[in-house]
Amino acid sequence: MSDSVNVVLRFALYTDLMLLFGLAVFGLYSLRGRERISGAVLNFESLLVATAAMGMVLSVVGMIVLAQNMSGAADWAELQPHIGMMLTETEVGFTWIIRMFALALALLAATQNKRWPSSSLWIAATGAGLALASLAWNGHGAMDEGTRRFWHFAADILHLLAAGGWIGALAAFGLLLRLKKLEAKHLIEVLSRALTGFESVGALIVGVIVATGVVNYLFIVGPSLDGVTGSTYGILLFAKLALFGGMVVLAALNRFHLSPLLEQSLQAGDYTTAVNALRRSMVLEFSASVAILLLVAWLGTLSPAMDMAA
Repeated sequence: MSDSVNVVLRFALYTDLMLLFGLAVFGLYSLRGRERISGAVLNFESLLVATAAMGMVLSVVGMIVLAQNMSGAADWAELQPHIGMMLTETEVGFTWIIRMFALALALLAATQNKRWPSSSLWIAATGAGLALASLAWNGHGAMDEGTRRFWHFAADILHLLAAGGWIGALAAFGLLLRLKKLEAKHLIEVLSRALTGFESVGALIVGVIVATGVVNYLFIVGPSLDGVTGSTYGILLFAKLALFGGMVVLAALNRFHLSPLLEQSLQAGDYTTAVNALRRSMVLEFSASVAILLLVAWLGTLSPAMDMAA
């Protein structure tokens, strides 16, 4: 399998699991009571079932590709024993099994959303969080040992969860900003309240991403820029940082200008202009997040030390 296939699979899995976790968590901190019922504000059941199921499919394909890359097996009969060995004798296999059970739990919980809206979201978020955290074992932290390994994994997991929270929120806001939603004023009121409520959550998310990003860089590269700037790894990393900076700028625009504008427009009774401005901002911010995930998927396939030495 080519490296490009591996990058695409990693990108798809990262995106899917972050959406699953982020959407479930969004329903918990932004919506209240019956607003959490699927269809009242967001179609949680279909969204979470689809992302959980897709996560399972992508995980299966990813395991097959990984086993094939490591074994060089030419056919399925030759590949099967290698898959069995990986599942039972490696940490990657163990975390893969945990991910599959966690995704099954999230999927099952999502199907019960209309009966137990709050409980189902809590359970789905827990399962999705475990599944997302398991991706840390596919990263650079798996190469460390001892105490360093523990802290690297901790930073990776927090980084993944924070990123998932942000991307899920962007997806949720995008769904709320669909054109047909403009006809329902109470949903615009929910949107305005959710945007205001996301201010503190968003600040926490950015803080965690920055802190864990610095920690991860120190673990992977060290306290130096020597050899980084001219390497493929360094170029991709700086592109990621530039996109992240753009997301922070757009988030600040939403926080300090567009969100207050929507609240004022809602009181005045004409919120179309504010909603359209928010929609454009969210599209740009979500597009930047997708580009970042593609870069993350690519970065995860590179060995920084070897790349910088080349």
